Amino acid sequence: MIGRIAGRLDYRAADHVLIDVRGVGYVVHVNERTLAALPGPGAAVALYTELLVREDLLQLVGFPTLAEKEWHRLLMTVQGVGSKAAMAILSALGPEGVSRALALGDWSAVARAKGVGPKTAQRVVLELKDKAPGMMAMAGLAAAAVLEEDGTAVVERPAAPAPAPAATGAAAAEALSALSNLGYGPGDAAGAVAQAMEAAPGAGTADVIRAALRLLAPKG
Repeated sequence: MIGRIAGRLDYRAADHVLIDVRGVGYVVHVNERTLAALPGPGAAVALYTELLVREDLLQLVGFPTLAEKEWHRLLMTVQGVGSKAAMAILSALGPEGVSRALALGDWSAVARAKGVGPKTAQRVVLELKDKAPGMMAMAGLAAAAVLEEDGTAVVERPAAPAPAPAATGAAAAEALSALSNLGYGPGDAAGAVAQAMEAAPGAGTADVIRAALRLLAPKG
């Protein structure tokens, strides 16, 4: 199993790239969001990968973070969602957007992905909503690694810039941890954190926690 590829980007196509790893070229399929964020030919890149195996297909799919790779795997466990649909959802929302949509039960956000209909989107939310808290926490820690040009030193940094600042994922993870320590359930905490971050994108951990606590406070 090939879990990660790091090397020099040789060329970019409409839906895949060729990465040269010490003389061996790997074709890695990526979604539009990842492709747009990758550098030009000749630059060092690193992607986490998943090998798709079918009778008529052997295909590497690439992701800038472990969180996105894990979401791809989880999305494909939903009936009617294959790799193409999973990639479309991640391309439309990004891993943090998927986590927020599921935590909020917002199937209409999932349905904005190319080729994903309302029924499939509703099924995704229903079956994976409980996964959102763990994935939001994971996104706060996930990072890709990039090899230096000489192929020896490893620098920890994102292979592709995320649509939201890296601090956003860390704030979500820390807020979830704090709410869990206060006794709130994972689902309730994830929903409140998602609402707080949607209302104030880029908010720091303390602000997210305060906003989430207000949302979780008994009404009346």
